[in-house]
Amino acid sequence: MLHHHAVSGVLKELTLSLALKCLSFDFIGSSVDESSEEFGTLQIPSSWKPVVQDPSTLQIFFDYYRIMGPPLSKEALECLVRLASVRRSLFTDDPARFQFLGHLMNGTKEIIQTGEGLADHDNYHEFCRLLGRFKVNYQLSELLSVESYGEWIHLVAEFTTKSLQSWQWASSSVYYLLGLWSRLVTSVPYLKGETPSLLDETVPKITEGFITSRFNSNQADFPDDLSEDPLDNAELLQDHLEFFPYLCRYQYETSSLCIMKIMDPILQVYTERASSPMPVDANELAVIEGQISWIVHIIAAILKVRQITSCRTESQELIDAELAARVLQLSNVTDIGVHSQRYGEISKQRLDRAILTFFQNFRKSYVGDHAMHSSKLYLRLSELLGLHDHLVLLNFIVGKIAMNLKHYPQCEDVIEHTLSLFLELASGYMTGKLLLKLDSIKFIIVNHTVTPYSYFASVFVLYFGLVQRREKKGRTQSCLLDDPGPACTTLRCRVCVVVINEILALLSCSPDNVMIGLIWNCSDAAFTFDAIAMSFYCSSLHGLRCVTTPLLKFMAEFVLNKAQRLSFDSSSPNGILLFREVSKLVVAYGSSILSRPINTDIYNNKYKGIWISLIILSRALSGNYVNFGVFELYGDRALADALDVSLKMILSIPLADIFAYRKLTKAYFAFMEVLFSNHISFILNLDTNTFLNIIGSLEAGLKGLDTGISSQCASAVDNLATFYFNHVTIGEVSASPASMNFTRHIAECPNLFTEVHCVIYIYIYI
Repeated sequence: MLHHHAVSGVLKELTLSLALKCLSFDFIGSSVDESSEEFGTLQIPSSWKPVVQDPSTLQIFFDYYRIMGPPLSKEALECLVRLASVRRSLFTDDPARFQFLGHLMNGTKEIIQTGEGLADHDNYHEFCRLLGRFKVNYQLSELLSVESYGEWIHLVAEFTTKSLQSWQWASSSVYYLLGLWSRLVTSVPYLKGETPSLLDETVPKITEGFITSRFNSNQADFPDDLSEDPLDNAELLQDHLEFFPYLCRYQYETSSLCIMKIMDPILQVYTERASSPMPVDANELAVIEGQISWIVHIIAAILKVRQITSCRTESQELIDAELAARVLQLSNVTDIGVHSQRYGEISKQRLDRAILTFFQNFRKSYVGDHAMHSSKLYLRLSELLGLHDHLVLLNFIVGKIAMNLKHYPQCEDVIEHTLSLFLELASGYMTGKLLLKLDSIKFIIVNHTVTPYSYFASVFVLYFGLVQRREKKGRTQSCLLDDPGPACTTLRCRVCVVVINEILALLSCSPDNVMIGLIWNCSDAAFTFDAIAMSFYCSSLHGLRCVTTPLLKFMAEFVLNKAQRLSFDSSSPNGILLFREVSKLVVAYGSSILSRPINTDIYNNKYKGIWISLIILSRALSGNYVNFGVFELYGDRALADALDVSLKMILSIPLADIFAYRKLTKAYFAFMEVLFSNHISFILNLDTNTFLNIIGSLEAGLKGLDTGISSQCASAVDNLATFYFNHVTIGEVSASPASMNFTRHIAECPNLFTEVHCVIYIYIYI
């Protein structure tokens, strides 16, 4: 008997596993990700129709769920999730589909009523996914057509409320429940008929439950791993807040009253603590800041969905104003009194990041490019806080940005979030123009001589939009504050000179610790060249003992003649001066990198700087703002030294490594194309072995699969063949040194052109 039960148990297990594999099969070859909405329909074969429509098919999996314990009960739910996603075209008519839906609804209703198996976390999670499928694969009108809908929707609402109260245990599962409710409420405007959806009764309770649970969650004990706290985990926070704003907007007045009812008392306490003469309990403040952070994130998420929903009525804008006013009032309080001494506390940093998120979402809805400046929101904000238009509010936001940059020099998360907000402001067409009109920006420009490095770098960021990023990665971003007015341009020049000198002084003292990436992206770079060239290059560059990668990146951007921005008068020496300093920089880096052995991480320690140096030279040599003949005419070694050191750097890299690193490959062949186009004499005057090595690399590039590189190699070979025809084949008797050297190379390798041209013909015709 025991053996019989054992065999029966194994058979049930294998049968359930086989059924799950069959339902999980990708029948149309679309690599279905079952958890994704984009591929939320199961495309099973039409021959399965009788089996799927048979009521006993669904029932057997509900029975398996009840009689089998974990983990097999979870597999039964997984089968039900897939069956709930069956394509609607499989059903012969609507009655058959509604019967199938009714069976699903009754089965899930029974599970909620009994709670059977839901104590197991995997079962609970899979059951939430099953509930989420009801709106992914069915319309609200179809759900309403089921007789048991009223009882089912109330049970699901109760189940959702309990899940929100146990959010730490069911945090990942709540995502599917909120997704279900958000899809339900967004379907209401399209609902036809007189049947009540009952959402007016259920949604407000869920909304209040969510807000209350998040507000109270900060008093709970978190695990040691802080990444588990949604306030420290951007992806988890997104999961929590992705769907909830739609529920709030459904009955916005009720939801906003709930938010304000919770926020107002705690905001009053936080304001009083700022100026309290008595010692303040740090733990109490940490809890308060965590609670307010959640409320601010919720308000920010509500404002975010305004851009993608049709919730732009005057009544909703007035409610937006009420909620926004509280966050703006909070922003004023966070940097005064006791709170101004808590910048090192994690809870304070979370709160400031929440405020920055609010500003980002508020800006998209009510400031700048897509804002409705005649919005009723500003009328209400004017009454509450005196902020009567988007320009005044923009000034308020920039003030907060400056405050964060001043007080958070050691907190990378807050600084990065702050700079991200400023980048968005400066990148917008309208907001970028408005920034230079703000009092806060003018104040920062006037007070640019502040000595502490952290704040001084912040001034640099705020004025030029040159963003300091992570030190380890050395990443950079750029944005543009561009006002064509002469007054603004003069200020830009003045501040630029001071800032660059200050930063380069720090670089010369401690280049390893001060890794700053600078990208010059101003449309009037030629106009300001006189102001910065002498300061940046002639006085500071000579003092550098170590050239850093970010400095090379800055130079690569600076010498790029994008849209002919580097255009000098015929009598101007600026082009020559610029290339001289480019040469000094490249020679300094090349001499340094070639003189020391590199044994570890050869790409970051050697190849990365080399390919950036090649880009610098490629852009400078092809920029059309330098007369290179002047260097040889007057015995200036700037061009020759730059080309010599670049060749030595290239020859220090095996050809296999050149092709192994994509960025190095592109930089190398771009440089070769420029050399063969404008400075072919330098190539021809090399010794034969070096010359043949370079030609061999071009041949290898022609054989590659990258059409861009193949085209560059073909262009280089074409220039070489043209030179041979013009200067050797039909050249005069008194040949130039370059043509004589070319003849010598051909004599030592007679098949040179034959081999390369065969490759070119193959490249052209294939």
